[in-house]
Amino acid sequence: MRFLMCCALLGSLLMAGCTYTRKITDGQTAFERRQYPLAIELLQKDFRKARSRVEKGKLAFLIGESWRMMHENDEAARWYRTAWDNLYGVEALKQYAYALKRAGRYEEAMQAFKELGIEIGSPYEYRKEISACQIALGWLENQDKSIRIEAAPFNSSAADYAPALFGESRIVFTSDRAAATGDEPYHWTGRDYTDLFVADPATGIVEPFDAAINTPKNEGTATFTADGSEMVFVRCANQGKFEDGYCRLYYSRRSGNGWTPPLPLPFQREGINYGQPALSADGSVLYFSCNDPEGWGGYDLWRVERHGNEWGEPRLLSRTINTPGNEQFPTLHGDTLYFASDGHIGMGGLDIFRTWPMPDGGWVPVRNVLPPLNSSADDFALVVDDRSQPEEGWQHGWLTSNRDGNDDIYHFVRITPETPALVETPTLPDSAYKLWLDVYVLQKIFSDPNDPSSQYLGRKPLPDATLVVAHDGQTDTLGTGQDGLVSLQLEWDTDYTFTASAEGFLTNQATFSTRGIGRDPAQPEQHFELEIVLDRIYLNREIVLEDIYYDFDRWEIRDDAKPTLDRLAQQLKLNPDIRIMLSSHTDCRGSDRYNLELSQKRAQAAVDYLISKGISPDRLVARGMGETQPRVQCLCSRCTEEEHQLNRRTTFTIIDDGEF
Repeated sequence: MRFLMCCALLGSLLMAGCTYTRKITDGQTAFERRQYPLAIELLQKDFRKARSRVEKGKLAFLIGESWRMMHENDEAARWYRTAWDNLYGVEALKQYAYALKRAGRYEEAMQAFKELGIEIGSPYEYRKEISACQIALGWLENQDKSIRIEAAPFNSSAADYAPALFGESRIVFTSDRAAATGDEPYHWTGRDYTDLFVADPATGIVEPFDAAINTPKNEGTATFTADGSEMVFVRCANQGKFEDGYCRLYYSRRSGNGWTPPLPLPFQREGINYGQPALSADGSVLYFSCNDPEGWGGYDLWRVERHGNEWGEPRLLSRTINTPGNEQFPTLHGDTLYFASDGHIGMGGLDIFRTWPMPDGGWVPVRNVLPPLNSSADDFALVVDDRSQPEEGWQHGWLTSNRDGNDDIYHFVRITPETPALVETPTLPDSAYKLWLDVYVLQKIFSDPNDPSSQYLGRKPLPDATLVVAHDGQTDTLGTGQDGLVSLQLEWDTDYTFTASAEGFLTNQATFSTRGIGRDPAQPEQHFELEIVLDRIYLNREIVLEDIYYDFDRWEIRDDAKPTLDRLAQQLKLNPDIRIMLSSHTDCRGSDRYNLELSQKRAQAAVDYLISKGISPDRLVARGMGETQPRVQCLCSRCTEEEHQLNRRTTFTIIDDGEF
């Protein structure tokens, strides 16, 4: 449920037209409507009746998915394995391996990841997962026994998460419990919308937060200044110029016993999800997470300063903290930044990490807070509570975890040394500090090597590729070996651009910056990785552009489609010798003429957008296909919504590849 505030909202809220009033009688429908307990019951009945292994495999996979969504990883693993044994394919083996890891069954997970690498023909793809399992086993053997952790007394059977300190002793948190504002169910979960609640941990009494903040829409993940006079929180709703389905950061001030009407913070841009704010004690600095395409990938952490009532421009935190994965739920304790990530080495899903600023302006390499604060499940939103001590010499705080199945808030207590150990910081010469970067050039693996629309299996190293390294006006040209790898020592405070190319592949580019990386005497040599994936040139083969959606009966390019088209424009600039045809397809609903006209307008709108980004019109062709080339063949009246969505697509086809 917390992914309302982090990553799953993008596109998901577009399903709000679903209804829950009609009685559900089959497992597929129950699964599509996210009624997972009912889906499991009905799908298991169908599984027992199924006669073919192929049918059993499909049903078992959906049962595994249902258990996964309920965070029951042991059950999910069992059904994914059943799906794999019944010929479902490598996706079942992949989900089986990850479910084992989330369940903390690391030895079994390592074996499954090894099998998966062999199955897809790329041990490279899951080498980090195998290493993470080995590391997690070591952490568990040596975990801190002085930490006590238990579920908070104010949890409910609903999702409760993201605690924030409020007042002298209370906790404000997010929940979709039945007391949330509004009567309508939230169609993404089938439960109530989320609200902010305030709890007294001593009594377990919970009350709704202020009525000026909570609405019938989704609110959550709040942060307060130390004196409690200001707050920033998240709201996901249709507000003014912002499109429905996007989350925004809102600001409010204390006014008497209540709060002023909240206003969105001014630096936010359309087409981006913002979430999980963390204010400094004096309110002058705000950290948050968002999926800005200018970040390092996924969700990243950003920092913005406030001077008086004026907010500045957000700055992306360095690659010490951000990864190509997801960094979320920042919190502050003094100058220590805690956050959750699935991009750094961790124990399962999201793990909690910490770092702090260095005198040179960079950040210390991140530290995993380790078990028992972290587990094989998702762990996030840790706050240290300095307002009181539960016992003499002990420190305590709060975090969120789904280690017991549901998102719940946990209270932790840990002993602090009576006399902190003195650690001498060594003085090292500048030459001792080194930054190393491993650049991997990769290619995609498809179930049918000749069809880019076939099932995507993973990636493998691309040998004999060329890598051009550019920085500060200098360029160097290097070649990859059979492992697709180039290892480099980087300079400090420098921006790099890497351009990779290979015969028969589209050129691609990536960037890396060493700005904001601190010189840490405890870790003078730091190692990073960068992956560049090259797409094979497929002549006259459709390639689907993901995340291209249109409003009903409209053809204008929406803000959530622009990042995908921006990436296509960049690819065209890097490959100036190719021409492409952009095609728009509709589903089978509507007349043939209507669908052809609408799809032509949509294809032309995409072409016009690329032209506005500097691509020559001579390189682009727009073609509306209507419903003439469905991706999924199904009887129109019986097509599922998922099948309609697969048929409603925008694609590009390379129609002239120059020298190739």
